[in-house]
Amino acid sequence: MVRILPTLIFKFLKLILIILVSLVLLLPLILAPLVTSVPVSVIVFLVFLVIVTIVLPHRFHFHTPPLFFTWAGFIANSVLIIIASQIFAATPPILDANKKPPSGSIASLEQVQINGTKQWITIRGKDKSKPVLLYLGIGGPGAGGFPATFTSLKPLEDHFVVVNWDQPGTGKSYFARDISSLTPQVIVSDAKALTEMLRHRFGQKKIYLMGLSWGTIVGINLIQQYPQYFYAYVGNGQMVNTVENDRFGYDLALKLMDQQNNSKMLSRLKSNGPPPYSGKGMAIKFADYNNVLFDYMGSPNIPMILALVPQLAREYGYLDKLYFDLGLIRSFPIIYSQLNNLDFTLQAPTLKVPVYFIVGEKDVNAVSSIVERYYNVLTAPHKELIWVKSGHGATSEEILDTFVNHVLTKKP
Repeated sequence: MVRILPTLIFKFLKLILIILVSLVLLLPLILAPLVTSVPVSVIVFLVFLVIVTIVLPHRFHFHTPPLFFTWAGFIANSVLIIIASQIFAATPPILDANKKPPSGSIASLEQVQINGTKQWITIRGKDKSKPVLLYLGIGGPGAGGFPATFTSLKPLEDHFVVVNWDQPGTGKSYFARDISSLTPQVIVSDAKALTEMLRHRFGQKKIYLMGLSWGTIVGINLIQQYPQYFYAYVGNGQMVNTVENDRFGYDLALKLMDQQNNSKMLSRLKSNGPPPYSGKGMAIKFADYNNVLFDYMGSPNIPMILALVPQLAREYGYLDKLYFDLGLIRSFPIIYSQLNNLDFTLQAPTLKVPVYFIVGEKDVNAVSSIVERYYNVLTAPHKELIWVKSGHGATSEEILDTFVNHVLTKKP
């Protein structure tokens, strides 16, 4: 019995290892119903192929060890599901109570030509005659916009034709431009071209505009340069002065780590020194103190964002999800280092478009006092400072309330 026990333990551990490796190899197929738009029929077919690769070597007694043949089949299966995820990527349909698309609705994932490049947008709304709202992405720079489709943007589909945009260098638009050539003005110029396309397509003289975090920098520049195209602008987590903002955040992170007696992180932050950062490793230094701030606000930290946020977008195939992460990692240091002279209190004190700032009471990433200071000096046809209980980025309910009870109450 004593001699048999080690053998049984070895066999048990071997079985566990085989199961774990098999699950890893099949993970793209296992997750496909949850995170991709691959049709059920395709998934069922690929599950059938998995069963074949398990049964076949045992049935016909191949010379190749059955496990190796099966694992090779699993790898081939994962390649097929990855390809399928790219081919079948789509934005889910808008359905009424009868599970049918409402008359006049639109739900489309499209590749469009913008300034000679191919970029991707989604267009969603329950009524194509409603005003158009262009959303400038979830931040970064370098984070794609599509994960917001079924979080903050979905409630707006009752009131707008909501256009979500993956900017060049991220998500489905990852290859639209050479990332090393990206500048804030390039993004603004592409946003302007997209705005013109939407105005022409939907026959509307003007559209509405909303940005989050980095998108608010694009937004202010866009309405400043092309005010004739927009009814109103909503800044959610509005950025004003990146260097001042980042130094405030860095100092707060030092204070929080000292209060929590986290000597390891405190030492790391002090070693990094205060922002702005540049050169190799700048993104990691920004991530270090921002992760502290995100934890303080109760928000997902950057590793969680990279791991989980792209999974929310059915518009992304598996490769697009990877490009979302690569876009944030690669685009951020290129673009953000060009913002060190940003100060909208001096550079954009007058805007010719109605402006609404959604300010989170807990926001220490876009510091509320800096936003409030900009608001106080800003001259615009109409302006509102809307306080919400969130951190960096309002909830879908807070965004909906802003549009329904503030923006849309003013006649364009």
